[in-house]
Amino acid sequence: MEISRCSTLRGISASPGVVIGKIFVLHDELHVPRYSIHTEQVDAEWQRFRQAAEHVKQKLVEISEQLRGGMDSIGVDIFQVHTLMLEDPMWIERIRHEIEQKQFNAEAAVVNVGEEFIKVFGSSDDRYFTEKVADVRDVIHHLIYHLTGHERTHLADLDQDTIIVAHDLTPSDTAAMRREQIIGFATDTGSRTSHTAILARSIGIPAVVGLGNITEMVQTGDPIILDGNRGRVVLCPSEEELLRYHEEQVKFLEFERSLDVFRDQSAVTLDGHQVRLAANIEFPDEVPSVSRYGAQEIGLYRTEYFYIGREDLPTEDELFEDYRYVAQSLDPHHVTIRTLDLGGDKFAAHLGIPSSVNSLMGLRAIRLCLKYPEVLSTQLRAILRASAYGNLRLMFPMISGVEELREALRIYKEAQSSLHEKGIAFDPDMEVGAMIELPAAAVTADILARELDFFSIGTNDLIQYSLGVDRANEEIASLFQPFHPAVMRFIRYTVEAAHDNGIWVGLCGEMAGDPVFTLILLGMGLDELSMSPASVPEIKRVIRSISLKEAQAITHEAMQLATAWEIESHMWEEALKRFPELLNWDYRV
Repeated sequence: MEISRCSTLRGISASPGVVIGKIFVLHDELHVPRYSIHTEQVDAEWQRFRQAAEHVKQKLVEISEQLRGGMDSIGVDIFQVHTLMLEDPMWIERIRHEIEQKQFNAEAAVVNVGEEFIKVFGSSDDRYFTEKVADVRDVIHHLIYHLTGHERTHLADLDQDTIIVAHDLTPSDTAAMRREQIIGFATDTGSRTSHTAILARSIGIPAVVGLGNITEMVQTGDPIILDGNRGRVVLCPSEEELLRYHEEQVKFLEFERSLDVFRDQSAVTLDGHQVRLAANIEFPDEVPSVSRYGAQEIGLYRTEYFYIGREDLPTEDELFEDYRYVAQSLDPHHVTIRTLDLGGDKFAAHLGIPSSVNSLMGLRAIRLCLKYPEVLSTQLRAILRASAYGNLRLMFPMISGVEELREALRIYKEAQSSLHEKGIAFDPDMEVGAMIELPAAAVTADILARELDFFSIGTNDLIQYSLGVDRANEEIASLFQPFHPAVMRFIRYTVEAAHDNGIWVGLCGEMAGDPVFTLILLGMGLDELSMSPASVPEIKRVIRSISLKEAQAITHEAMQLATAWEIESHMWEEALKRFPELLNWDYRV
């Protein structure tokens, strides 16, 4: 059956904005010659690979420098990770083995080893590693292009008003885009949290990913509308659709400009109630975006990137330098650092962990760190040392009960003692908190609160663990219900338990950056909301548009309802009633 080329496709909003243009289909042009080499050719072939690796490293450095000067610099760390891969001893030795022992040509050796890494990352239950597949492919492509003397289509040289359509895009492809020529992209695959999506948001290019088979439905030159706000693309649009989306473009630009005034204003309700708005970051180079969008502090600094793309564990000094930079950059404002939240499969080579033991409910996060306490001790000493240079807070992930918490606190106190004995400065009064992301933690929040300074509710995991729904599984996506009464009750009870015991409580899941949730979270009494930096102005606008008393009344009504659908409908009705112009777009990044 012939596929209709004139239709509307639904995917995932990776970067907001509405654009109209012509398609350029970017095909995967990677051609890999494969042949055997003679023994006397081995040394020359190995040197050919080494020269290619050096050339690619230099190219990645150049990309990093371009990004550092031209945008938020989020992509700098991404390409530094790529560079580390090229220096990885395991990667290099595996390629050497393919060339010297199996006598493959360099191109075949690179692809063979690269596919091994892709298989390991792709089979992981941990989101950080499944999304790393694109990074590995990026490095492979760079090496193959140089070894074969071919280059992929240079995206910066395309005509104006071009919208790229591809099966997938590597971070390098995205970084090469410039708004003067390329105004958006759409891909068959991808996720909202991939490095490609992060870069698209950073350079301001609207994007829709996860469209399934768009590359089979279009040709270069076809007209297209890309709606990055709702995650849609319109193929062969009609005159009526073009007119409607031109109006959408104008509305969205006006909407974005209307938020500018809120960046430097406080998040205070009409009756004077103050809420702290903080930013979630993953890379140190995201720090400038925190203040630029008007966040008061960093509510969640994910520290996993330092452990990714390498085959050794980071040293205490490496971690310290990174944490000190972030602490000094935000001082005197707070920075909340979450300790390592990765699965055990990453450390299998170092710690002897069978890959089969890692899963969403396996050896990960605080469980991994308590089983191998030196991993945690190293990170805690680095955080403590950095606390002497700024206003840091410490947060443990995936705590399920007071026994785990007490063991983590014991290791923390040992780290303090170790530094004290060496005369190394640190903040002895640094606040220590825990993430509430398991039902067990929420139900025992009153017990945990007695031993901590704060809570941070991680709703992404709390929802999936409460409802037994893998949030990455498209087959059961409809069951992932943030408004489910059980989730709402867990949040409310956690807030009440925290306040009853004299500690503050924040929330750092995706709910925090969604204005429909702002009303109910405000009414529940959250002290802090931490979100993507770009979401801060919009949430400020909501908070400044309502009184705390109103929000509490709305929340009370919602908590009497029986189903997720009823609660969600109630919250949308209340939100649209108060500020309809704020909620015309369904993008949450």
